[in-house]
Amino acid sequence: MKKTMLVEGMSCNHCVMAVTNALKELEGVSHVQVDLESKKVEVSGESLIDESLKEAVEEAGYDVVEIQ
Repeated sequence: MKKTMLVEGMSCNHCVMAVTNALKELEGVSHVQVDLESKKVEVSGESLIDESLKEAVEEAGYDVVEIQ
């Protein structure tokens, strides 16, 4: 399963690591790819729950605009 999120508020490599680490802590997440320029975050894994993904990113201090 793969989800793509549009995340606002990321501006540097520290932001990329914060979002990546927050998502990798979730059960079922196997891979996270952050594209700082496009603000897209791709998450791969099993049983990905949109609300859990959004909550993890927002707790790290960023805004989830959309999840596909």
